[in-house]
Amino acid sequence: MALRFHLDGEIVELAEVDPTATLLDHLRYRMGRTGTKEGCAEGDCGACTVLLGELNSSGDGIDWRAVNACILFLPMLHGKALLTVESLAGGGALNPLQACMAGNGSSQCGFCTPGFVMSLHGRAIGARGHELPVEDVIAGNLCRCTGYGPILAAAQETGRLQQDDAARVAALRGLAGDETLAGSSGARRWFVPKTAAALAGLLAEHPEARIVAGATDVGLWVTKGLREIDTLVFIGDIAELRTIEETPAGLTVGAGVRYADAHAAFARLHPDLGELTRRIGGLQVRNSGTVGGNIANGSPIGDGPPALIALGATLTVRGPSWRRTLPLEDYFLAYGKQDRLPDEFVESVHVPRPGADDIVHISKLSRRFDSDISAVCGAFRLTVREDVIVAACIAFGGMAATPRRARACEQALTGRAFVRETIAAAAAALRGEFAPLSDVRGIADYRLEAAANLLWRLFYKAQGGAVSVLEVEGVRG
Repeated sequence: MALRFHLDGEIVELAEVDPTATLLDHLRYRMGRTGTKEGCAEGDCGACTVLLGELNSSGDGIDWRAVNACILFLPMLHGKALLTVESLAGGGALNPLQACMAGNGSSQCGFCTPGFVMSLHGRAIGARGHELPVEDVIAGNLCRCTGYGPILAAAQETGRLQQDDAARVAALRGLAGDETLAGSSGARRWFVPKTAAALAGLLAEHPEARIVAGATDVGLWVTKGLREIDTLVFIGDIAELRTIEETPAGLTVGAGVRYADAHAAFARLHPDLGELTRRIGGLQVRNSGTVGGNIANGSPIGDGPPALIALGATLTVRGPSWRRTLPLEDYFLAYGKQDRLPDEFVESVHVPRPGADDIVHISKLSRRFDSDISAVCGAFRLTVREDVIVAACIAFGGMAATPRRARACEQALTGRAFVRETIAAAAAALRGEFAPLSDVRGIADYRLEAAANLLWRLFYKAQGGAVSVLEVEGVRG
C-alpha cells in the first residue's frame, strides 16, 4: 500500500518505505531539496524545520504546524500536506517573509536561515502556536551566529500573510480514509491505524511493535542511537486519542494529544502547568510530542509526569479486550520498565482540578530557559486548612531512575503547621530520600539542594514573597 502526501501541487507517492526513514533524509537525498538542513539530528536546533498540514476538524481548511524533519518518520506523513523552504518562493521571487529577512540582514552564515524562515512563515499564516510571542515561536530555532535582532525585526515587519490552501484541501480530502495503512521495506513493517480499536487489534497481532506518536523520543533512538525498529505503529491519526474533555472535576486528555494542543487546557487547570508545558522543548517539539508519549516512554527526565503525578493524575491503559486505570505514579516501575503489557497502549490520562484549599507549585530547572532538558523538575500540591497541611503530594523528575514521589518529604509535611520550621524539616527529609546521578545537566549535590529549594520556593510563593530573580529585581527597583 503506497504512502501518499501533498507537496507543491502534486501528490507524492512512495511504494516502499522504511519505517524509520526520516523526512529530512528523504528531502535531501531522494528529492534534492537541500534547503532543509541537518544541524543536530535530535530536534533541538530547528535547522530542519518544515510545515506539516492536516485537514481541520471541519474539513474545509488546513491546520499547519512547524515540525522537525530530522526526527519525523516518513509513515507519519501519509495524508498530510508538506511545505519546505523551496515551497515559498514563486517565479524566482522571494515571498514577503524571505524578502524581509534579506532586507534586514537576518542571515549571517545562512545555515539556520531556512529553519527560521519556515517557523516564521508558519507564524505569518496562522499555524499552530502563531498567537505566541515571536520569541516563543522561534525558541526551537538556534542561530549560532547570534543574529536574533535582525530575525525578530524581519518577523515583526512581515506581519500576517494569506496563503491559499484550497487546492491542498481538495487534495487531502482525496487522501482521507478510515482504513489502516500498512507498508514495508524488506522485512521491516509499519502501520497507520485510524481507530483505537484498530490499534488494539494491531498490537494483539504484533506485540513486538513500537508505538510512535510524535517520535520526539524514538526519533533519537534512530538518529543518535542507530537503533533499528522492525515494526512501527504510528498513532497520530487516531482521532479518539486526540480529544480533551474539560469538566469541573478536571481534564481527561487523550494519549495522542500534542503538547501544543494541550497547552491552553493545562493553563486553565493551573497556570504553573501551562507554564511548564510552554517550556517543553521548542514549538516544533510541542507540535509533535504528545502527553501520552511523554508518559509511556517512562523517561526519568520527562517534564510532564512529575506535574501530573503531583496533581493526582490517573492513567487509563487499554488492551485488546480490556481497560484498566491506575495512579500515574504506579505506572513507572523501574528505569526503562513500565506497567504496560506488550499488547497494551496508554489511552488517556485524567488530571483532577486542584481544590480551593490546594497550593500548587511546579518548577522546571534547566541550563537554558527554552528548549532544554530539565536538571530537576519539581511539582508540589499541598492541601492547607487553617494553616495546617492536611495532605501533600510531591513529585520530581531528574532525581531518580523514574519520575517519583517524595514520600518522606510528604510525611514530614502532613499534619503539621504551614510554617518555616515544618518546611525546614521537610527539606531535610527530601535531601535524605533521593540519590540522584551526576551528569552534564547537574551534579547530585546540586540536584538535592535545588529540589529542597523548590520546596522553599513554594513556601515563599504562598506567603506572597518573591520567588524568582525577576521578581527580586522588581522589588529592588
